[in-house]
Amino acid sequence: MANQRARQLRRSPTQEERIIWQKLRHKRLAGCRFRRQHPIGPFIVDFVCLERRLIVEIDGCQHADHAERDRKRSQWLEERGFKLVRIWNRDVRLNLHDAVESIFGALLGER
Repeated sequence: MANQRARQLRRSPTQEERIIWQKLRHKRLAGCRFRRQHPIGPFIVDFVCLERRLIVEIDGCQHADHAERDRKRSQWLEERGFKLVRIWNRDVRLNLHDAVESIFGALLGER
């Protein structure tokens, strides 16, 4: 079921997810392989580098209304050794360079 939902999400990404995917795909960032809309346990994460255990979440305004749910989700993932980078949609649109730099910095911190 999660795999089917992940496939569905991959077919209909948000504009911001498309933009970030162009920066992450084909090992373009630090030579790291990312997967998009990937199931991890009960969750589907936007992007993940399994080798570095780094998750990148692109958050829209709906996440402001679900802060507690996101906190519990983050905690569950972090307890399993993942590091999360959250980037707001607005930052992808208005400050893409810094958004990508924050992902790059997180990747370097994992080495």
